[in-house]
Amino acid sequence: MTGFVLVAKTTDLADPGQMLAEVDDRVVVLLKVGEEFFCLDDVCTHDGGPLSDGRLDDHTIACPRHGAKFDVRTGKALTMPATEDTVAHEVIIRGDEVWVRINESGAPLAKSAADTASAIAGEEKRPGSTHDTGDWDPKSVPMTVGATPEPYAAGSISEDLIREELKKVIDPELFVNIVDLGLIYNVDLLPAAEGKIDCKIDMTMTSPMCPAGPQMIQNSKQVLGQLPGMGNVEVKIVLDPPWTPDKMTQDARDQLGIF
Repeated sequence: MTGFVLVAKTTDLADPGQMLAEVDDRVVVLLKVGEEFFCLDDVCTHDGGPLSDGRLDDHTIACPRHGAKFDVRTGKALTMPATEDTVAHEVIIRGDEVWVRINESGAPLAKSAADTASAIAGEEKRPGSTHDTGDWDPKSVPMTVGATPEPYAAGSISEDLIREELKKVIDPELFVNIVDLGLIYNVDLLPAAEGKIDCKIDMTMTSPMCPAGPQMIQNSKQVLGQLPGMGNVEVKIVLDPPWTPDKMTQDARDQLGIF
């Protein structure tokens, strides 16, 4: 069951301030505004730019690449060129510790999630705000987005399943999934502890300077990490052999109007 993870001390961040963190193999940015702490995916949904390098102004952070702004409380995209929200995660404070729980659904933070923390803490708090948990153990809070499925038995995760799941990852510039684009060169599956399977992927880009690379890497890890029985997911970018349009499937060609 996924729980809260200790990511920082409250004194680690200036006011206002931000810092990069990794929670459950997911890269996020932790932010402090006044006495409140927030957490977002470290990805601008416009071109994959790192929000951790952006300018924080009150409850707004701007992507350093093209200036798209996001609300740090909700992840909502506030200005063009971003049209899609980034993901906001739950944050609670326990003494001088900052704990984060990944919002696996990707949906806006639900009021029920905040209510769960509030009920355990014994006091009412508003959704999306910082929670003081007193003596409460954050790891004890159950998921509010659904139960964790039973793990697959070893060997149930296959390369075909991996490639099918990766079709959920869309190139944000071409709007075609990365499998049909021919970006997945190799998939290796290795036995891991507790009957899980580790996955190593060789992925290429349509061009060496593709700005969407970090976003597609993170989305790939997120999609595969949700598979029951999945262990560590490693995505390595390779540029040899270089990508060419002939690596696309016919479906991708039809979608892009290439005949």
